Amino acid sequence: MIMKELIAQQASLARTAARKLAGLSTEQKNSALLAMADALEKNQAEIISANVEDVTAAKEKGTRLNMIDRLTLTPERISAMAEGLRQTAKLEDPIGKEDFQVVRPNGLKIRRVRVPFGVVGIIYEARPNVTVDAAALCLKSANACVLRGGSEAIRTNQKLVEILNQAATSVGIHEHAIEFIAIADRDAVVAMCRLRKLIDVIIPRGGAGLIKRVVEHATVPVIETGIGVCHIYVDKSANFKIALPVVLTAKISRPSVCNAMETLLVHKDIAEKFLPEIAKLMTENKVEMRGDELARKICPEMKVATEEDWETEYNDLILSVKVVEDIDAAIEHINKYNTLHSEAIITDDKSAAEKFQTLVDAACVYVNASTRFTDGFEFGFGAEIGISTQKPHARGPMGLEALTTMKYLIDGNGQTR
Repeated sequence: MIMKELIAQQASLARTAARKLAGLSTEQKNSALLAMADALEKNQAEIISANVEDVTAAKEKGTRLNMIDRLTLTPERISAMAEGLRQTAKLEDPIGKEDFQVVRPNGLKIRRVRVPFGVVGIIYEARPNVTVDAAALCLKSANACVLRGGSEAIRTNQKLVEILNQAATSVGIHEHAIEFIAIADRDAVVAMCRLRKLIDVIIPRGGAGLIKRVVEHATVPVIETGIGVCHIYVDKSANFKIALPVVLTAKISRPSVCNAMETLLVHKDIAEKFLPEIAKLMTENKVEMRGDELARKICPEMKVATEEDWETEYNDLILSVKVVEDIDAAIEHINKYNTLHSEAIITDDKSAAEKFQTLVDAACVYVNASTRFTDGFEFGFGAEIGISTQKPHARGPMGLEALTTMKYLIDGNGQTR
């Protein structure tokens, strides 16, 4: 059987499972999620063993350290994935939730309720935690899922899906509710994207190249989850006791993730005082800084920032730095170069904060806090399916409701038209 037929067959099995999932009670779904969480912790040694093989192979191929970090699982990270499953079980079930009701003059009763998409396809790169997050959110929202992870994590992902499926089926979930495409060929991505009658929506999670490939080839509707060229603007009224730790940790706490800061903007009135302090902290933490002309006059040790730097998601310990005239210049720069993901201002000026939040075009806009909080778990959604950087349907961290659509239920007593 050729690759396209194999993938279509798996999607068809998921479609069959989706019809069964739609009828599950909240209690049945939660029972499965808790069983899946317990199974991850119980089988931790098997998961790490498979992951070690993937990590070893990635290192032998010369994979970048930031990608190795995304790929690597530890007992702590597995526990965090299990906790995400348990948190998802605690969340309100969106399925069947009414958000509109009206009785028309002719007596028709019209309700709008939340229903699952059906089959959700998720295409992602070297992040095994996505496998668990996707399975959790799809199951709780009564969707079957077809997962296609990156080749770098294929052993880890296969083991995770095997464990999750065994746990779910043990409490009555359809055996094909979670399908994993174990085909490393990049053409598998294109094949998935064209299964319009079998997959209801595709969600890509990864770098710009993957997202571009999915969007260009898809005949299935796509929800874009984005790369993050995230900025922090330090305003002239900023409290340095807040600004220094927020800026530092937004870069170094986990530089390989999409909500890490990539560009620092500093108001010219405080640049001579603030930049040396933050540069010292960044240097101590092995961050390479690339500055514009004004920034380099203050900190000559910075490398020269080019036009390309302003639009680059480094996913690494690299930071571009620009001194700006005022808040308007900061907002203009952000709206020109950002990816509509997450932006932040550090300020003690309430009017500046309000202006920034109003005029900056992004899914998440922060005042006096790190962009690193753009995350479904941090927002109280449990696990997340991704950070949507588009405007239709869903935007920002995508939790359960983002995996639902609507259905109108109309009750009558013989009305005609």
